[in-house]
Amino acid sequence: MGKKRVMVPAKDLDLSTVKYEHEVIKAPHLTGLMLKLFVRMVEAPVLGSLIMSFLKKQNKMVEMLQNTVIPEAPMFKPEFPPQDAEPSVVIVDEERKPEDRVELALKCLPHYDPASCWSGDSLPSFRYWKIRDYAYAYRSKLVTPSMVAEKIISVIEDCNYHKPPTPLLISFDAEDIRKQAAASTRRFEEGNQLSILDGIFMAIKDDIDCYPHPSKGATTWMHEVRSVEKDAVCVSRLRSCGVILVGKANMHELGMGTTGNNPNYGTTRNPHAVERYTGGSSSGPAAIVASGLCSAALGTDGGGSVRIPSSLCGVVGLKTTYGRTSMEGSICDAGTVEIIGPIASTVEDVILVYAAILGSSPDNRISLRPPPPCFPDLLSLENANTLGSLRLGKYTEWFNDVHSTDISDVCEDVLKLLSKSHGCETIEIVIPELHEMRTAHVVSIGSETQCSLNPDCEDGKGVKLTYDTRISMALFRSFTASDYVAAQCLRRRIMHHHMEIFKKVDVIVTPTTGMTAPKIPSSALKDGETDMQVTAYLMRFIIGGNLLGLPAITVPVGYDKQGLPIGLQLIGRPWGEATILHLASAVEELCAKSRKKPASFYDILNIK
Repeated sequence: MGKKRVMVPAKDLDLSTVKYEHEVIKAPHLTGLMLKLFVRMVEAPVLGSLIMSFLKKQNKMVEMLQNTVIPEAPMFKPEFPPQDAEPSVVIVDEERKPEDRVELALKCLPHYDPASCWSGDSLPSFRYWKIRDYAYAYRSKLVTPSMVAEKIISVIEDCNYHKPPTPLLISFDAEDIRKQAAASTRRFEEGNQLSILDGIFMAIKDDIDCYPHPSKGATTWMHEVRSVEKDAVCVSRLRSCGVILVGKANMHELGMGTTGNNPNYGTTRNPHAVERYTGGSSSGPAAIVASGLCSAALGTDGGGSVRIPSSLCGVVGLKTTYGRTSMEGSICDAGTVEIIGPIASTVEDVILVYAAILGSSPDNRISLRPPPPCFPDLLSLENANTLGSLRLGKYTEWFNDVHSTDISDVCEDVLKLLSKSHGCETIEIVIPELHEMRTAHVVSIGSETQCSLNPDCEDGKGVKLTYDTRISMALFRSFTASDYVAAQCLRRRIMHHHMEIFKKVDVIVTPTTGMTAPKIPSSALKDGETDMQVTAYLMRFIIGGNLLGLPAITVPVGYDKQGLPIGLQLIGRPWGEATILHLASAVEELCAKSRKKPASFYDILNIK
């Protein structure tokens, strides 16, 4: 019999008694035949439940969910206390047209002269072409969207012949891209461009609807049971700004993994090192942006799926506050931890795409009462003072709990630079109950996934899922209704802890991931793999953004000794996107000179 544990109410917890515990996941690392055998075992009627029960006990989940008295009431989706207004921002009406919001965001960006990049002056270090570079090139008739489209189409078609293959897109139609590009080219010829995003090429993750492409969620069957009649709300907003949509980007099947491994369509490779994973689940979107093929992409993030691959591929990824963007038209539109967010090569491009897609759903406007969205005013004279007044919260023991000290050292150096250059103060914080937070998250996302997939699994589609997804589904099936309610009680507790921390600091800073891009085992390409130790390192700093719905951004800040990208994560208060974007912009500027060209990079705008 398990011994009963009673938690003190969150408001009475003495933080001086909190001890940091390194997370050790007890689960086998399996590929190939052993992986298939394990799936057979966990899906067997009696044996399967015994194995799952054993694994949950080993990882202290049973103790947490079934043997513990949690005094808080459940919080079934994020609930945020009222927040103070952010400083140095421009407030935007989310009812305005997407192209008007993008225009407003553009006016908040620092002065930039794209002509200098075309003058032939050699730049001191590698840099990505920005959206403003494309807009300048189109307006100046240096290139047309149709010319750029041909270059992108040829690269995508060649990807199938690479050794090893680099499957970036699951669904792609060259004629559809040519048609969109021709329409954009005509608009530039007539001087009728729709916005700064007109003629900008973007990829859409395969779990977000982009008509006429199917949404498979990188499965082999989802399109058979779920038809796509129109664009997702976020995608239609991009289209109204003139964005050219190149197709549906590869991903970890149904978003249920952190590496990007996909035996169905092939595993996307990291542009910095083709023998390594991109991270997941938005593997295709991050790789497409990092390789220079598209200016930006849309991903989904229910457990780090925008931030992890962005960090591992050396680009910028924004996880917005839960409810800030509409999830309508995505496969995961009924959850309480997911958002749709932008991935781009620079912070300013993330701001422009965010401006286009933001806008809460009618339901979330009622339940969450979001304040008006804001953009950081990067032009204002108060800009420097605002940065200098920011208090950064760092939980040192957690911050340093990484696979290689290269990660914590590089991230620590950035904090020192922020202090020296802008006067930002780093304050030591303690975040209690991190194990409880991870447990509550896996039960929440797992139960919600199980609920949405149950009808199809009962209909025989479950056996068509990849082996690692089937192991996840077996775990999710083992969760009970009382486990789910206990997880929501923990959510309220952990929200309380974070809201108390945000009374002392403005932003929580962590490395984005606990390890850089892991190697792809050759045995994992055909049938996939399960490696919970790698997952634990990749998700170490991720969960608060999802379980609590907080905004978070990853910015590339350097490289480890193997030359693999390292990301710094900034976690903000509820609805505090402008603050983290402002700080991210400063971080990016401090680290700009260290940016390296990926091994696999396409100079798409340089048409010769």
